[in-house]
This record gives sequence, C-alpha cells and structure tokens, in this order.
Amino acid sequence: MTQPKLVQPISLSSQVAATRSGALSLQDLISQTLERLDEVNPLVRAMLPDPRQRERLSSEAAALIERWPSPDDRPPLFGAMVAVKDIFNVDRMPTRAGSAVPPESFSGREADVVALLKEAGALVLGKAVTTEFAYFASGATANPHNREHTPGGSSSGSAAAVAAGIAPLALGSQTVGSVIRPASFCGVVGFKPSYDRIPTSGTLYFSPSVDTIGYFVDSVADATLVASALLLGWRDGEDSDAAAPRVGIPTGAYLDQAGAEMRAALDNAVGRLRDAGIAVEEAMTLHDIADINKRHSNLTVYEFAETHRERYAKYGSMFRPQSAQFYETGLAVSSADAVAGRTSRIALRQRLHERMDRAGIDVWLAPSAVGAAPHGLGATGDPAMNLPWTHAGMPVINLPFGDVDGLPLGLSLVGRFGHDEALLGQAAIVESTLGSDG
Repeated sequence: MTQPKLVQPISLSSQVAATRSGALSLQDLISQTLERLDEVNPLVRAMLPDPRQRERLSSEAAALIERWPSPDDRPPLFGAMVAVKDIFNVDRMPTRAGSAVPPESFSGREADVVALLKEAGALVLGKAVTTEFAYFASGATANPHNREHTPGGSSSGSAAAVAAGIAPLALGSQTVGSVIRPASFCGVVGFKPSYDRIPTSGTLYFSPSVDTIGYFVDSVADATLVASALLLGWRDGEDSDAAAPRVGIPTGAYLDQAGAEMRAALDNAVGRLRDAGIAVEEAMTLHDIADINKRHSNLTVYEFAETHRERYAKYGSMFRPQSAQFYETGLAVSSADAVAGRTSRIALRQRLHERMDRAGIDVWLAPSAVGAAPHGLGATGDPAMNLPWTHAGMPVINLPFGDVDGLPLGLSLVGRFGHDEALLGQAAIVESTLGSDG
C-alpha cells in the first residue's frame, strides 16, 4: 500500500471562501476532512481520538447553516476546521493536557478563544496532542516531513495537523517557544500575537504572566484572516496599509545561539531582502541573553508550581517525571525572583523598542529555532531563539524559509508590542519577497 503524502497544508482563505459562498457544502467538507484525518493521523498522530466526531461535526454544521443561511451574511471563518491544542476547554470535549491526570481536574467553561472562533463560524475538528501541561514531556506526534523527527512542542499536534493538511487552522500557546518553534520545524506559518491580545480564560495556564495564545496556518494571508477575528481591538486596514519594513538583525550573544545552518538561512534571507530594495541593518542587542533566560525561567517555573499546586498535591504520582521535576524546581524559586521576572518583561520590551528607534528599524528578523527539527520524539527542541520575544510580549510570526535535508527552517519576524496589524502587513511583504524555496 502506497503511503499518503504527509505534507499537504490547506489554504484557510480558500477553504472559507468556498464554504461561505456555498461552493463547498459543510457536509462535504466534513467528509473530506475526516477522510484526510483517517488517512494520515495514524502516521503523524497529531489529533486525539473522538468517537462522536462525525456526529458532532454534522450537528454543529447544521446549526451554522441554520444560523447563517445566506452566503452574504456568513462570518469570516464560516466552516473553518480548527484543531485545538488540548489545554483549551471546549464544550462536549474533555481536556487532558497530555497527562494521565483525570480530565475532571482540568474541567471548566469553554475557552474564550474557542468561543470567538465559533462566533466567527469555525468548527472544532477535535483536540490536538500537546506535551504534558504544555511543558517538555512529549506526546506521540511525529513531524510530517520526517516521522523520525520531533514536530517541536509544546503545540506538537497543532503544528503537525496544519502541515499534514488535517486542518487549515490550529490553536496553540506559547510560554517560551511553543508556537514559533514547532511552526519552524513543521514548515508552516505560526503567529504569536502581542501578550494578552487574545483572551486566555478557559485555558490551562503554564505561566499566566507570559502565556500567549497563538495559532498555525499556511500563509500570512491566513494568519491575518484569523487575527481579524481573534485579536482584541483589531484595527482594520493597518495591515493592508503597511509599507516594506526596515529590518534589523539582532547580532551578538542572542544570535550566537543559532546553529550554522540557521545562520546560513538568515544570511540568505538578508541577501534576498536587500536585492529587493528592503533595508536591512545589523543592530547589536540582547547582549545579556543569559540573564534574560534566567529571569524568564525563574518566573515560569515559579508560576507553573503555583498553577499546579493543588493538582500536584492530589495527583502528583501521575505527573510525568519531567513535569514533576519542574514542579519541584518551581517550589524552590523565591517570590522575589518571580517579581523580578515580571518586572523584567516590561523593561526588556521598552529596551527593545528603544533599540529599534535608535537603529531606525521596524521589525527584527531572527531565527525561529537553533536549527532544523532534532532527531527523535523524546524531546521537542531548544526554544532559546524564541525566549526574549516571548519574555517581552512582542508579536512574532514564523515564515518558513529553507530546509536541511528536507526538514524545514523558519525565520521570525518580530514587531513592536501592540502593533500586530502592522507586523502582519509587513510579514506579507517579506513573505512575498523571500518566496518559499529558501
């Protein structure tokens, strides 16, 4: 039997254009989607089983049609199939968070982001695999580009589901690098908005001071479509009004963390941008990355322990060893160190903005990971290249660019805090300039 093509992402914009107009019926979309799921999920293991999936989707699709019978009135994500990372509560679906801990421990009202997606017309295909508690204890998901390699984490199943064409949109979350790194490893667009621009209620928190909801799609256009429905205070038109950005490369100790192949991809991208007339300047910054890393680690491990205190007291024996060790480490971090970490976030953001002002740049261009996806499924890769942007709460989008032996590489475009619309518009220009062959 011939193995199906595993890498086959879907254009969200094209899918919803067809379902909104009625050119593709929701019932036909459900059949197509479940056929693809049945074909590739046993190989990549991105989605969790859902015995009532077809029945549930058919019922929810009928309700969408009843609510919006006229194509002219249908919302922007009408019929969009969404894979939801299994740390978000969804009505009529258990939340397991990649853990053996009983799902009742995570129960609660439906996540605000899921409610926003449904209000925009989306259908929840199902739950995507996550590492335990969105930390490092891996799930079973394989990278669709090479199943012997990790898809990254903690949003493992979400990134793989989009890369494999199971769903055109998948929700993830980022506390260090859990959207941008798996997007890079799986060769898809991943977007992490500014901190708190997507509401987080109904989510199993890791570290509330930095946790940010993001998502995976196939293109910047798809990312912008979703952003207009999910981002609080979305400013229409700012994305389309964006001009070609002045790009900064953050040289120094931070960039030195990247591997040679990723550095080569970055250099290649810089050459292409300059050839296209886009200004690119090197700007030394993040020289104290080791201290930033330590402050972020102290903050997140402290808040992880706070989040899981009652759960660990009751179910600690069910925690996987990595998660249990992380919890115990968190207990040893002082509240003063946690406060220092929270204060550091605002200071770093201001410092990065000031550096951008002095260098006359609009966005940073940086590696999305230290290299391509590592071999093996027992670890999810190093998030070092993502950490400072997450710590500062700045918006980041991964643009696939290049590969190593068929394993994708990705570059991060990082914008100013709160200016997500401008970043997405600028990212569309950079995406077009770079192309996809790297």
